[in-house]
Amino acid sequence: MAVDDYEELLKYYDLYETIGAGGFAKVKLARHILTGEKVAVKIMDKTSLGDDLPRVKTEIEAMKNLSHQHVCRLYHVIETSKKIFMILEYCPGGELFDYIIAKDRLMEDEARIFFRQIVSAVAYVHSRGYAHRDLKPENLLIDEDQNLKLIDFGLCAKPKGGLDYHLMTCCGSPAYAAPELIQGKAYIGSEADIWSMGVLMYALMCGYLPFDDDNVIILYKKIMRGKYEIPKWLSPGSVLLLNQMLQVDPKKRITVKHLLNHPWLLQGYKCPVEWQSKYPLGYLDEDCITELSVFHKLSKQSTTDLVSEWNYDQTTATYLLLQSKKAHGKPVRLMRSSLAFTSIDSSPFGELKSKKNLNFEDDNCDVPYVLGSIDFTDDCELFEDSPFASMDALTPTVKECSKSESVSQTPAKSRAIVKKSNNKENSDIKSRVKNEFALPAPVTPVCKKINEKGVLTMPNQNTMNSSKDIECMKEIPTWKSPNTDKLAAAVISPERRCRSVDLDLNQAHLDNTHKKKGGKVFGSLERGLDKMITMLTPSKRKGSTRDGPRKLRAHYNVTTTKILNPDQLLKEITRILPEKHVDYIQKGYILKCRTQSDFGKVTMQFELEVCQLNKSEVMGIRRQRVKGDAWVYKKLVEDILSSCKV
Repeated sequence: MAVDDYEELLKYYDLYETIGAGGFAKVKLARHILTGEKVAVKIMDKTSLGDDLPRVKTEIEAMKNLSHQHVCRLYHVIETSKKIFMILEYCPGGELFDYIIAKDRLMEDEARIFFRQIVSAVAYVHSRGYAHRDLKPENLLIDEDQNLKLIDFGLCAKPKGGLDYHLMTCCGSPAYAAPELIQGKAYIGSEADIWSMGVLMYALMCGYLPFDDDNVIILYKKIMRGKYEIPKWLSPGSVLLLNQMLQVDPKKRITVKHLLNHPWLLQGYKCPVEWQSKYPLGYLDEDCITELSVFHKLSKQSTTDLVSEWNYDQTTATYLLLQSKKAHGKPVRLMRSSLAFTSIDSSPFGELKSKKNLNFEDDNCDVPYVLGSIDFTDDCELFEDSPFASMDALTPTVKECSKSESVSQTPAKSRAIVKKSNNKENSDIKSRVKNEFALPAPVTPVCKKINEKGVLTMPNQNTMNSSKDIECMKEIPTWKSPNTDKLAAAVISPERRCRSVDLDLNQAHLDNTHKKKGGKVFGSLERGLDKMITMLTPSKRKGSTRDGPRKLRAHYNVTTTKILNPDQLLKEITRILPEKHVDYIQKGYILKCRTQSDFGKVTMQFELEVCQLNKSEVMGIRRQRVKGDAWVYKKLVEDILSSCKV
């Protein structure tokens, strides 16, 4: 993997764990260096994309034209000769799909909260002339405020003749596809989206699909008939709304305009669904512009002109992330530190030429970000380290209508804890920064530290001189047992410059030590090589290894068990997996699982982890889908857990 491909990315972002993976794309957690904000970096290999390259271009173009509180925000696009990097809004709550299946189904009031947000997002997308064409729970992520964000615009369409213009391309997920679409007829994109929304609402309130079958031909026949089961727990109002959306004749379906004022969606609210954007395209926040102009020593007018170009470069990303900080009540400040240096270059703001790791807050950042409906066909990312969920159950409550459809969060449980260090040099740096700039202290209620990974060590610089040596460093999947868990098993690829949140303070200390010795601050490529690390060296950090399972909070992705012995529970799960034709790699109490077709194609990837629930002696099994059809995954995991004597 060529380091050059990541040189531009590493100017502006520190990379962390892979939080989503696929055949031609993966998503990594990252931090934007100037703002300190977390982002998701979607990394795509152009040579692997093949015929899907136009789809990526479509997604990028669409997201540049969409700015809404319930649409995942695009911040930055970096393209090299071999890679495309999309820097996106990070949503730590994971997929709506996982939330649904973990709770079996949602109560009507809770489903209404989410569905109002879905209607708001789709109405806005339609108002911009787009049809999404792939609406499903897997393409809705939950952000840190427990609000939904619509993702994956790779299949969207913007007809030149407007939304009433007929489309012909059959795309999307079969279970959510409208009858006219699977029949190969010309269809109107907005009408097809309404049908998908009906299927989505049914899945929310029932916990399964209205039209489902392992045989695609039979599935299509069910969809074209439009007949589905009506569970007894559905209210008359919800049954009526489902019927209005799941009309086989598209001309008889309810429109988005009428959904905004539908009686079922108004229950408990004093106003219709508000679909207008809180952050319309072209809107500029004065506080963010002021901070940018002061930081880069430019006039407000010059800064405004640069931001207004909306090139989705470092300028756009910095502005939008400052705007996000302000929306979350954080100080509108860029990182002013002796560890970050700027110099005027050919870029609008004088690109960041050399940067050190900053002391970040450790947010609850371990819920995987999944790549929507991309058809993953490669298993190359199965064995790469990934973070794990450890957050409170997401339980939105109905509230009064306001200018936002957002669901209130629980700050004391969802915010971050500032990492502290006994390192004197780091402390001195923090003190100098504070005294010099007098920045207001961010609000940081305490939450549980969730990443128990050990410190990863840097390779000896003297051994990393030749490009041949660098190219030899590959990410190698390794089969392991619990007895070898103390030793790491994979060499980290050059693009993984940052190891984990735990390393920031230590690395800052190392960097300053080098600086004191006269070592120069490397920019771009040299710095990237200097920061390459390996997991081959056992960690010496206290608490970096575990003799037992992790302690996690009660979470919707964790199933409790009657077995109190973690080793016995692990043994029971590994006994069942081969019976279900599931291959796995064991890393301590984590099982990285996968299934394959008869032809060797990886069809499903997921993780099972034996864990202990916090503040109790109860053992649990944390589960997380990584790749594959969501509903097939649901059935498989349910089958595995029901077969285990837990």
